[in-house]
This record gives sequence, C-alpha cells and structure tokens, in this order.
Amino acid sequence: MSIIAKRLSAVKPSPTLAVTTKAKELKAQGVDVVDLGVGEPDFPTPKHICDAAKAALDRGETKYVPVAGTLAFRQAICGKLKRENNLDYTPDEITVNCGGKGTLYNLFIATVDEGDEVVIPAPYWVSYPDMVRLAGGTPVFVTGYEENGFKITPDDLEKAITPKTKWFVLNSPSNPSGAAYSREELRALADVLARHENVWIVSDEIYEHIVYDGFKSYSIAAVAPELKNRTLTVNGLSKSFSMTGWRVGYAAGPVEVIKAMNKVQSQSTSHAVSFCQSAGVVALNSPMDFLAERNATFKARRDMVAAKLNAVKGMSCRTPEGAFYLYPSVAGCIGKKTPDGKVIENDTDFASALLEAEGVAVVPGVAFGLSPYFRLSYATSTEALEKACERIKRFCESLS
Repeated sequence: MSIIAKRLSAVKPSPTLAVTTKAKELKAQGVDVVDLGVGEPDFPTPKHICDAAKAALDRGETKYVPVAGTLAFRQAICGKLKRENNLDYTPDEITVNCGGKGTLYNLFIATVDEGDEVVIPAPYWVSYPDMVRLAGGTPVFVTGYEENGFKITPDDLEKAITPKTKWFVLNSPSNPSGAAYSREELRALADVLARHENVWIVSDEIYEHIVYDGFKSYSIAAVAPELKNRTLTVNGLSKSFSMTGWRVGYAAGPVEVIKAMNKVQSQSTSHAVSFCQSAGVVALNSPMDFLAERNATFKARRDMVAAKLNAVKGMSCRTPEGAFYLYPSVAGCIGKKTPDGKVIENDTDFASALLEAEGVAVVPGVAFGLSPYFRLSYATSTEALEKACERIKRFCESLS
C-alpha cells in the first residue's frame, strides 16, 4: 500500500514552477536561457516598504500574531477596499494569509465538499483546479475564446451552473491571458449569478492595478452590491507592490467564511509573517506613485512583444488589458516539423522544442486549459524580451 495519499493522484505539480526549474537547470549547465515563465514583477519592492519591514524587525515584531492577521493590517485593508474599490468591510470580515495562493487554498479547503462543483473560466491560473480537487470538489471549465478576448459570456456561465455549483471563480485581470472584464461585462455576469443563490463568487483581483490604455478594474461586489453577501474578494501585495516573496495575501467577505478560513489557517501556517504585515500597513496606506512608471514600462514591453510575435509566421497574439502576460496562439505551427524531424503536435511540443532549440522558456497553454497557446511573462528586461522574440522568430522559421 502506498504511503502517498490518494487525493494527490489528481493533482499536478505547478507547471509554471516546473518551467522555471527547468530553465534554471539549463542555466546551471551553461545554456543561455531566456526565462519568460515566471509570474513576478522584475522591479524591486519599493524602498519605503522595505524600510517599514526593517523598522518592524527593530521593534521586535518577530512573535506570533492573531491567525486572522494583525488588527492594524486588517484595518489598513478595510481602508484600501473602501478607498479604491468602494467596498465596506470591518476587520472581522478580513483574513490575512500567506500570499494570494494561501488565501485561495484556505478558502477551498474550508468550503468545498466532495461533489461540489466550482466553475472556472479557461484559460485559468494553473492552481485553481488543483486546489479544488485537493478539497474534494470538481472543477467545471468554461472556455473564454480568443475571439471574445479570452472572456466568458453570460450565456457560457449560465450553461455551466448546476445545483451542485458552489463557487464561480473570477480573475480579472487574468493570469494567463491578461484579459480583464469591463464594468458592463461584470454587471452582465452578475445578472446571471443573481439568479442562482446557491453560487458564491470568489473574485481574484491580484492584478487590479496593472492595467493599460485607460482601462479601470472593478470589484464585482461593488458593481453588484446584491452579491456582496456571497462574494469573497481576494487580493494581495505580490504583484502591484512587487512583493512576491513576502507572501502576503488577504480576503474580504462574510464573517462565516472568514472564520472558516481562519480555522484552516490555525492548523497550517498559523498566520502570515508578522513584520511583513507591518510593512503591508505602510504599503496600503502610502501613495502608489511608483506604479505609473512601472505600468508604462510594462505597456511598452507588451506592445513591443505583441507586435513582434504578430509578425512571426504561424503565430498571432492578442493585446490584453492588464497583468504582465501575453497568450499567443501557435495554431499555425501545429503539424509542422523541427529541423531534426520532430512533429509539433501541440503547444507542449512547441514549448519543449523552443526551449531545447533556442533556450526560450515559456509555459504551454495546456497548463492553463486552453490550447494551442503559450504564456509568456514580459515582466523582464526589454533586452531579454527582444532576444526572446528574435529566437522565437528563428525557431518558427525553422519549422517546415
């Protein structure tokens, strides 16, 4: 009898981390690799936030804190949600966790039972379905096709909901496509959800501030106040503040759900890091002037890479509203052969052959539930992106 729990048989290791690991292994062997697989900003954490963490350490804030998070940080989160998202919450409706991933994991473990269904639009962040499976639930996928900007329609959502549906996962702007829903599009989805009182909504807004071309992010709980009492708004410091390694995420929602999530956390990580929460207070309460310059850099990279990829034979690339990813189609490369005779049968073959031939690491679309595409992150230097684009072009031109 195996020592490994059966529940793990349905779970795959994170494909994005696997790509990054492979890229690092090749680099260690002396291979010149351009890694476009990692999903984190290449900018440093702003100095005033780092200084706040150092000050907290100097004050001796290295002890246990409440499972739900420090009161000061939860109050700062309430202020942020009111100021930026037009959402009213009290500290007891807030939970602080070890990153946005920790927040979502706690949520699904705390609320999903065997047989429950969770509706997840595809392409999706790789961890959503496996978290649902670990909790005993069944992910139900709804495809957001490229011709609709990788977004689902109200009719798509309506067809996916059953009496077993417990959660609908909304990620806007999205990882991996960068697609973001307008206020009008959120309202249309909300009209469907309002008719199904058994369905709760988890709104993952981790990329809310990384948007372009005048786009504005909205919280569905603010667009549709009638859904607020069954919506969990999830966010964190990783992306906007370039604090991926700090592992600080949070959620706002009904007290019943928050308490259940805290119960899970009390038996796992106990709480998010104490001094990181003190830095979080400063992050949320300070001006975010640094974002304008960073987003301008991201936008310039997005536009440059999208233009170069759209000029490559066999590829097409939509320009997204937000985040720092592109999700190009490689439909025109499927069925072609590499110089050594290997047939590109799917996007996994494409990504593997690209890494082997040209040293460019990307994540195949199958990991995100929609093929034939791949995800690349443009949260890296312009020089690296230009090099990667030239290599991708050369690789595609080598196919026959």
